[in-house]
Amino acid sequence: MEQRTYNQYCATARTLDLVGERWTLLLVRELLTGPKRFGDLQASLRGLGTGLLSARLKHLEREGLAHKTTLPPPARTPVYALTEAGEELAPAILELARWGLKWAMGERHPGETFHPGWTVLGLRACFDPEAAAGLRAVYEFRIGDEVFHARIDDGTIEALHGPAQHPDAVITIAEDAFVELTAGGGTFAAAIESGTATATGDTEALRRLRGLFSLPPARSRTAV
Repeated sequence: MEQRTYNQYCATARTLDLVGERWTLLLVRELLTGPKRFGDLQASLRGLGTGLLSARLKHLEREGLAHKTTLPPPARTPVYALTEAGEELAPAILELARWGLKWAMGERHPGETFHPGWTVLGLRACFDPEAAAGLRAVYEFRIGDEVFHARIDDGTIEALHGPAQHPDAVITIAEDAFVELTAGGGTFAAAIESGTATATGDTEALRRLRGLFSLPPARSRTAV
């Protein structure tokens, strides 16, 4: 398949030549949270057919944004992972996510899929480094059947899939309740106070949770 191009000697156009095709940036989004098997990508990107997924992955490999590798023992599973160039797309994708939370989200539309695992990247997008100054804590989040955790270290965050070995606090919320929380611009702390979510663990870590993750107020794109 011939790659389409804007034929412009411009950094923005050249970047869009690489990642502007449908599904490509969403594949990068998935790989930003760690290496994934082909089946993992299929499960997270419902609506993306097997043939097109293969084509997009080959494109990312060809352009030096992703590569095939094998997880270390005992897994020894073939996976796709981002290259250094692919990883450096993270700030742009996080800014797109922040813009979307402010200007594009709103209520969930009928037929729209939701995958709790997308929240791993969402935690990074909503993280407030200033609120995390001096804090060192590990938070485990359980949304529906998904489990992931965030390691906070004095204003920095590392968010990963899977349970934490020794979490300081564990937050549990149903998938539907979390979707409503996101649509309404709420916070984990508010959900805990209202009883929509439950939390256990270190009192200070739970107290500091209030300011760590915040959604920007939703705005209308309609001109006033």
